[in-house]
Amino acid sequence: MTVHTGEKAPDFALPSSNGETVKLSDYKGKNVVLYFYPKDMTPGCTTEACDFRDHHESFAELDAVILGISPDPVERHEKFIDKHDLPFQLLADEDHKVAEEYGVWKLKKAFGNESMGIERSTFVIDKEGNLAKEWRKVKVDGHVEEALEFIREEM
Repeated sequence: MTVHTGEKAPDFALPSSNGETVKLSDYKGKNVVLYFYPKDMTPGCTTEACDFRDHHESFAELDAVILGISPDPVERHEKFIDKHDLPFQLLADEDHKVAEEYGVWKLKKAFGNESMGIERSTFVIDKEGNLAKEWRKVKVDGHVEEALEFIREEM
């Protein structure tokens, strides 16, 4: 299944790094930047998370909440947050059901090996819960600024 721009974003309930269960519907009335990433503590994912951290206040000024999702367990998310001083929640999608709903659980090929995993992707969900913008196969460099600019200009 894949969600498309203009459609209602699939709701979900996932365990969060803050110890609570987070639902997308909890954020109705706010813009949500939902980013899917492969794995905590890896170079690309660390760069992306730190870019979101460094722009967190700018997103907050635009009434936008950042939520990161990966298949890592909550305990690993907590270590990742502590190590890099991340000011937003990371959600544990260990069974990758939410990643599948958003169409980002893909067959990946690296160094001659194939495995299933997250295709780095970002979704902006508007205050009514509709998908306003999607980026798939994200390249980390400059991506956070692009997402911020979209919210600033379009939301």
